[in-house]
Amino acid sequence: MAKPNQLKEEGNRRFQAGDYVMAEALYSQALILDPNNPALYTNRAMARLKLNQWDSAVADCTACLRLAPDNVKAHYSLSQAHLALRAYDDALHHARAAHALCAKAADDKSLGTLTAHVLRCKKEAWDAAERRRARENADLEAEVLALLEREKEAAVREVSGTAAAGEEEGGAAAAAAAAADAEASREVAAEWDAKIERMRDVFEKARPVGEKRRTVPDWAIDDISFCVMVDPVITKSGKSYERASIVEHLRRHPHDPLTREPLYISELRPNLDLKQACEEFLQENGWAADW
Repeated sequence: MAKPNQLKEEGNRRFQAGDYVMAEALYSQALILDPNNPALYTNRAMARLKLNQWDSAVADCTACLRLAPDNVKAHYSLSQAHLALRAYDDALHHARAAHALCAKAADDKSLGTLTAHVLRCKKEAWDAAERRRARENADLEAEVLALLEREKEAAVREVSGTAAAGEEEGGAAAAAAAAADAEASREVAAEWDAKIERMRDVFEKARPVGEKRRTVPDWAIDDISFCVMVDPVITKSGKSYERASIVEHLRRHPHDPLTREPLYISELRPNLDLKQACEEFLQENGWAADW
């Protein structure tokens, strides 16, 4: 009988070969034999993500985090599954958790990937909110214009009804009343058409409001990756960079990009004020995440 580790290794080989169905089955067999192994849950979750089995991936990652709350891979995979399910708040929460754990562990290889994923979560959440606002605004516009059209029809009927009462007298009076009725109806209709057009203009002018802030402030941009910063850190010279970018730079060249003086990863310090400012900017301008 195959042991859990043997099943896991065979599952890994199948996963690397792109056979995600068999990999998922092998990890499942291993979990029957070793149900308290966090790695088996994250491996199966990754296979299930490839198979678009989002809910099952969520279940696996949740089981893993019960056993190992600080498992970076589980938080990352859980974030991916929630993002696919459009659970944007949960996706961002677990993306941030994975990023924080990665930064704490000084995992240089994964930090850039997780930084990009945090930005993706912010961008997709903002896009979803924008689509919802657009639908709500379109519904509001249609409702308001329909209401104005109904009020216009009522106003025209009221004018017509007043003149129609005079038509019962007959003769010249009726003809004069009919002419007055037609003229009054045209005037009332024209007034309401102008009001409706002004309302359309109001909605039209309101549409581009969300695009007025299409400029990303310089303070939010990392000078190495040229992306909006997620986790800015500050150097001895007082310059801030995205953590993933400066760590990658220092791993290859241990000197300050600006002053060229020696600089080590241990000397970097979080810039919490700038981090909060960037978060607030992205909350209102999520489009900037892929700027």
